[in-house]
Amino acid sequence: MTDGATTVLMRKAYARWAPIYDLVYDKLTEPAARAAVNAAVACGPRILEAGVGTGLSLGYYPGHAEVYGVDLSEDMLRRAQEKVDRRGLTHVKSLQVMDVTRLGFPDETFDAVTAQFIITLVPEPETALEEFMRVLKPGGEIVLANHWGQPAGPIAKLEELASPVAKAIGWSSAFKAARVEAWAKGTGRMDVVELKPLFPSGFFKLMRIKKRA
Repeated sequence: MTDGATTVLMRKAYARWAPIYDLVYDKLTEPAARAAVNAAVACGPRILEAGVGTGLSLGYYPGHAEVYGVDLSEDMLRRAQEKVDRRGLTHVKSLQVMDVTRLGFPDETFDAVTAQFIITLVPEPETALEEFMRVLKPGGEIVLANHWGQPAGPIAKLEELASPVAKAIGWSSAFKAARVEAWAKGTGRMDVVELKPLFPSGFFKLMRIKKRA
């Protein structure tokens, strides 16, 4: 669970990012976001998008989907709501201010939970993943699109050198995919069924984690 001071700091940071977020991230993250949306929709129509931000990916969902978005930042959600209203995105059923480590939804509510580019930023990612698992229906999937650091080799060394820059734009090369894989294995209920590289040149990866039926 994020403590109060951390939550306040994160909200202030997101408020500063909100006006320029789309300009910085839109084209860079679009292929990975679309891949995450497609994987989530394949699980069923009822989807939770955790850390929906300014709603960059909300337009990628088909009309038959039922999308519920949550984010810690009111400033980000305000911009997401503007997109929904302007584009008539009727498949977006609600956008709510919510901490992803304390989701206000009943157990087994969603066919899929997707989190794009946020899991390495959450102060307690395992707690968030536990919440995703809780609200996920059996047979559903957690779909993560993110940059994870290379586990070893020359690229890993380059990532270490570039880590101050990556951290400044919200990506951590110190956070490895193995950490999420270890969490999944430890639950005894979740299985990593896919981890694949995405644009650009594998910098982002898609991870699908299936909840056992």
